[in-house]
Amino acid sequence: MRTTHIKSTKIETIFNELHKNFGGNLETISNEYKLDLNGNFGKGTIKGISLKNGISYIEFDVTLTDEVVISMMATKNLPIYFTYCSEGSLSHSFGENKQSIALEKYQTGILTCKRAEENILTFKKEDRTKISLIVVNTTASKTVEGSSLNQRLRNTFFEDSQLDSSVFIGSYNLKIGEKIKELNAIRHTGIVRSLMVEGIVHLILALEIQQRKDDLAAEVNPTGCLSTKEMEKIKEISEFITNYPENDYTLKMLSRKSGLSSSKLQEGFKLLHDRTVRDFIINERIKKSEQLIRSTDLNISEVVYSIGFTSRSYFSKIFKQKYDCSPKFYKDNQNSIAVTA
Repeated sequence: MRTTHIKSTKIETIFNELHKNFGGNLETISNEYKLDLNGNFGKGTIKGISLKNGISYIEFDVTLTDEVVISMMATKNLPIYFTYCSEGSLSHSFGENKQSIALEKYQTGILTCKRAEENILTFKKEDRTKISLIVVNTTASKTVEGSSLNQRLRNTFFEDSQLDSSVFIGSYNLKIGEKIKELNAIRHTGIVRSLMVEGIVHLILALEIQQRKDDLAAEVNPTGCLSTKEMEKIKEISEFITNYPENDYTLKMLSRKSGLSSSKLQEGFKLLHDRTVRDFIINERIKKSEQLIRSTDLNISEVVYSIGFTSRSYFSKIFKQKYDCSPKFYKDNQNSIAVTA
């Protein structure tokens, strides 16, 4: 077992400590950090970026040759750690001898820490682990523009004067995973990249807070009614529909393909996409139609039938609901229309 002690929430300090303990190649560009492991202690990448208002984003995508413990000490800034697990699992405890709680694949975890509290994060040996971590300092300097966000988060999670440490493990959520993919897909540079990264990180933060709110309001079992294996099946079916939205799907066919009952499928799609299976298929077809209208010479009728619709009038109706204009208007004016749906 190898232990790394981190006693700061400053992104530069965190990566210097990780580099010292893990080795590898550390690259720094502006306010972004990237540590590529060289294989001696494992393989993978650890990335991070420092944002405004005392917010940092760190992503671990690693497979380590030994069990690794990262000890993160809470500071006077009273950090809140918003975590999401895309692959593998991660164990957390307050101190080495405290009870450990596991964060499983597709789950969110929110850690609040009082002063001098030690967060112990344990990475399993030989398992690929992909963890995203948003660190928010809740007592950022009053001179920092927009620091009211930090104060509101402090009031929400510490309930004003009750500065106790706590951990919340949320329900399964695939939306956050999709936003992390979008974050990693950004290829822009300069101010455009900074704005896009900041926007998506704030959206991920919002989704995690909403997840906690929904779970508490519904008083659900934090791990939900579906197993991790069933969640994997839902994700596979979702990706299949996204790749081939034009297919003639039925609930019975998808149930047979996934090995899940119709009720499990509907439950999974509502949980992960906030849509029924049918609504998800229609939404993916409309998204595909926008791509075809924008990037091909197909006329509207050809687009309609190529994505699995049989009624042009119905297609036009739901296209307008999503993009706030008719397909014809979109095709004729696509250079001046910004897609926001």
